[in-house]
Amino acid sequence: MTSPNLLTPRQAAEKIGISYPAMKHWILAGRIRTVKTPGGHHRVPVEALDEFLPAASAHSGSGRISGRNQLLGSVVEVVIDGLLAKVVLAVGNQRVTAIITADAVRELALKPGDAAVALVKATEVMIGRP
Repeated sequence: MTSPNLLTPRQAAEKIGISYPAMKHWILAGRIRTVKTPGGHHRVPVEALDEFLPAASAHSGSGRISGRNQLLGSVVEVVIDGLLAKVVLAVGNQRVTAIITADAVRELALKPGDAAVALVKATEVMIGRP
């Protein structure tokens, strides 16, 4: 049982509008404060979420992410196959396709028509001619 002032990582992720895998990453990276239960499980104090709540009300929370390559679009296709899922976003007249976990799709509740942001992290960019 969780104290009313302590949330499981999944509850904390839902409260600020991010995925559970993202919350786990934040915890392991030390980006968000947690306390450990006697069994070694992380719990997030409710007040530790305060600094993230304004970002969650922005256009998907991406305002708090260091990556600058953020493409706002609309989900046009979601295909779940086993542990993975293909998500296609329409960004203007272009399409951006990402392969992410099926769990992430479920946690984000992605479906066609939803607004979403593609975050692109790359060390190289290739240019070609059409």
